[in-house]
Amino acid sequence: MEYTNINAETIDRWVNEGWQWGVPITHEEFAQAQNGKWRMLLTPTKPVPDEWYPEIAGKRILGLAAGGGQQMPIFAALGGDCTVLDYSAKQIESEIMVAEREGYNIKTIRADMTKPLPFEDGYFDLIFHPVSNCYVREVQLIWRECYRILKKGGLLMAGLDNGINFLFDEADESHVSFSLPFDPIADPSLMESLMADDSGVQFSHTAEEQIRGQFKAGFKLLDIYEDTNGEGFLHEHGVPTFWATLAEK
Repeated sequence: MEYTNINAETIDRWVNEGWQWGVPITHEEFAQAQNGKWRMLLTPTKPVPDEWYPEIAGKRILGLAAGGGQQMPIFAALGGDCTVLDYSAKQIESEIMVAEREGYNIKTIRADMTKPLPFEDGYFDLIFHPVSNCYVREVQLIWRECYRILKKGGLLMAGLDNGINFLFDEADESHVSFSLPFDPIADPSLMESLMADDSGVQFSHTAEEQIRGQFKAGFKLLDIYEDTNGEGFLHEHGVPTFWATLAEK
């Protein structure tokens, strides 16, 4: 089985178990967004700055690996023309459920983002891509595809794991347990550890892959911020483990 299929099945299972990134927003939260009170996350705790958002009404928005009914409903409440692509069937189901409950239209596509994206060139105004590249071995294709499907002047908002988490075992974050790069395809012992912990197939990535990779695809970096895990040993010691980037085509 391809590792991306393992990840899709794993996330489906996590959603059934109440995974925090698979809990859709409530009707009350949707109504608040319609009234101008909302926030969205690309990383665990720090909201995306207000100044990052363009005028949303009438814009074509892609939620890339952003299923689960958390961000796309807010974009829809703000008047966006929304599409979501996710490989988890459960995350797609949540998007459909919220759209039917709130009475808006959304295009939902279950697809693997490691393959060419099924959209025409220059179609979207904004791509919202929360932390998910950690489930992908090679990220450069994703950056190239994002660049291709954005309009000139279009924006890419991305949440990125900076790799530090992969040095530590979740059971004991106070001691370094692994080396980088963390690649379970290259090291079967890492794959065994991930499967035993029901963690899906995850990979560390460098700044060169995550940020320089956006430059290589043609993007201009506009802004960046850091975030922590939101809990645990590393968070308590103020260690930033995630980046969020705003880039423009």
